[in-house]
Amino acid sequence: MEYFRLGANGPKLSRVILGGHEYLPDGRSRGFNEDFDRAIQPGVVMDGFGGPERLAVLEAALDLGITCFDVTIDSEKEALGRNLRELAPSFDVFVQTRPEGMVYAYDPANRKMRDLKRLRDEVIRIIKLMGRERIDILNFGILQDAIDADATFLDGLAENIAALKSEGLIGYAAADTFSGPATYRAMIASGAFDSININYNVAEDWPRDSAIPAAKAAGMAVAAREALIKGELFNAAGELAGADTTHLARGAIKWVAATPGVDAVILGAASTAHLMSNVEAVLDPTPSDDERASLEKATRQAAFADLKCKKNAVTQDGQA
Repeated sequence: MEYFRLGANGPKLSRVILGGHEYLPDGRSRGFNEDFDRAIQPGVVMDGFGGPERLAVLEAALDLGITCFDVTIDSEKEALGRNLRELAPSFDVFVQTRPEGMVYAYDPANRKMRDLKRLRDEVIRIIKLMGRERIDILNFGILQDAIDADATFLDGLAENIAALKSEGLIGYAAADTFSGPATYRAMIASGAFDSININYNVAEDWPRDSAIPAAKAAGMAVAAREALIKGELFNAAGELAGADTTHLARGAIKWVAATPGVDAVILGAASTAHLMSNVEAVLDPTPSDDERASLEKATRQAAFADLKCKKNAVTQDGQA
């Protein structure tokens, strides 16, 4: 495994961050695609998360030296906390997660984040749910309307982040948005964050010349996600044989991992074999001839052009 440092004196994190999604038989993520409204409610832990298959993936991840894990909904949070206690890794692991019901469009203008007591209570709730001592990296996903509604929003958020750090409730803060370059630049310029989480892939490639250089200039780490665009890349690629699907996936991951300034790639895995393939792609980002050909073929399709147009038409109604 390869590692990067979070901040000047922060911990070394694995270049592969394992995402917390578990999957339905058709490849869609669990929770969100079963009962979306329930899945995103604080306190809702759905049945079946963190079972034997997921436990095997986590054990393989630890064996590979993965030290950082990213979870979203409470079902994933609870499962990861429970599974880590079961596996009892011999080295420190770091968890990134978000305050439930406060990010993106789930809370208009992200007002709940500006209330320190409310934010603190949510952090404490998550810590208890996961059985952790603190949240290592708290992900602050906001939309531009939060800043538009309150010119002091980022200043206030910075104060809240500093308070949570001083109280030992969080270690680091990640900047995140679906509102595009201007919002990322504002978050980076605020000085409140240690890293950015960003959608970055062959269809959403604008961060390469905008957010990523700005984050690196500010001394922040960059974690790229959605390398496979939640599976939409395969739909846009047209008819694929079995091997072509693997080549396309590995080619797309390598395209992201090879980008200067990308410190980590957040990737999901439905099986240990899936995990191994993804990790290999990140650690050796030079594409094979087959991987390069599959990616080039996919990006020439008319459906891919439509997908790229849709993904780069940045709006403020994104939810994930």
